[in-house]
Amino acid sequence: MADPKTADLVLTGGTVLTFDAADTESTALAVADGRVVAVGEVAHLIGPNTQVVDLHGRTVLPGINDSHLHGAWLGALWPGTLLGAGGMAGAGAPKLTTPAERRAAIQRAGDVVAALGITSYTEPGLGPGEDDGQTGCFSSGVLDEYAAMANEGLLRARVTVLRLFGELDGPSTLADFEAGMASATPATDPSVLRIAGVKIFADGIPPMRSAWTHRCYADGSQGHLLVEGTDLAEREANLRRMIDLAHRAGAQIGVHATGDRSIEVTVSAMADAIAAHGPGGRHYLIHGDLVGTEVLARLPELGIGLNTQPGIAVMTGDWLSAALGEEALAGAWPLRRAFELGVRVCLSSDAPVIEPDWRRWVAAAAEWMGTKASPELMRQLLRAYTVIPAEQDGAESWKGSLEVGKVADLCVLEANPLEVSPADLPHVGVHLTVVGGRVVYES
Repeated sequence: MADPKTADLVLTGGTVLTFDAADTESTALAVADGRVVAVGEVAHLIGPNTQVVDLHGRTVLPGINDSHLHGAWLGALWPGTLLGAGGMAGAGAPKLTTPAERRAAIQRAGDVVAALGITSYTEPGLGPGEDDGQTGCFSSGVLDEYAAMANEGLLRARVTVLRLFGELDGPSTLADFEAGMASATPATDPSVLRIAGVKIFADGIPPMRSAWTHRCYADGSQGHLLVEGTDLAEREANLRRMIDLAHRAGAQIGVHATGDRSIEVTVSAMADAIAAHGPGGRHYLIHGDLVGTEVLARLPELGIGLNTQPGIAVMTGDWLSAALGEEALAGAWPLRRAFELGVRVCLSSDAPVIEPDWRRWVAAAAEWMGTKASPELMRQLLRAYTVIPAEQDGAESWKGSLEVGKVADLCVLEANPLEVSPADLPHVGVHLTVVGGRVVYES
């Protein structure tokens, strides 16, 4: 990148948390052509056409990356959420059936996330498996509309997509998966819309007694795999074939797995694929409610991440306990242990299951971990919403931190998050959101 003579945008007079490897902090940042061109000394880059923003003591941090957020569904339901204050609020939202309806939902989601400082998100599961789905929010048509909007420059956040070849929270077949993997994807700029890989539903969730576990539910059942087969052995074999096929194709694999038994099989299958064909894909577990310590310990060496939602843990812990007992709850969502073991942990919302306000879920993570509040804890949790999701996206070379040469995706907060407790973070306002040097929200 050529050295610019002047910047397009300069932020000065506050704190800049870069989240680079050295956790550098500064007081100013300059942007040109959508990228960071200076951190610290910026006065020489201010020209007659430079937009200069006086932070007045506010704090800049990398843009938030909600690495598991259903954008079209959020836009269709908002301001309702499935686990809102009123229970299953918004569940009766109209079905998205036309390109215009899909576009309106994606645009509304863009408005919502921009106001929260979110500059990237992962849309986890779009494709033919849901073309006849109840909501229309996960269909191939939604993916096509994302692609059209990306090519028209209308997306307000960077989006990563996992394709879905089965039903959302439902069954899938090996034949449909094989056909889906062979199908074409829309052509897009991957820095704006990246179609990264596939999502597979291994099982359901513990409160619905559909997570596959070693424990028994009250009725004596243990759940089962959602991948179809004539018996348990064939279901497992088909899941393993899906993972091997996607891995060989170079696709990223995100597997919804909540029960300890489904998690063990998923990680075993990923490990076998890596051993047979070499590393790749930045695969990860989605949710991982009942992941065991032995499995967690394997993840770093295998390069497998964990994408989990502390807000859902806090809000539904009692439901898990009712389904599987207090002992199961005591070991569920082991965030602290995952961080200690060096697992690539991404925190996310799963919006619109719950709202996409990451500030609440950082606070929920600290509550769930039971760790004493400190700047170090806050930094760790914020990295799980910025730096680590960029790694999940395979994009850490160009986003996720505020370093010279990386894209200028950033969020400006009214206060320094390192100077407040996690419990107080939800009260810290978002002042500015910038994507690629372009202001997409200002309070």
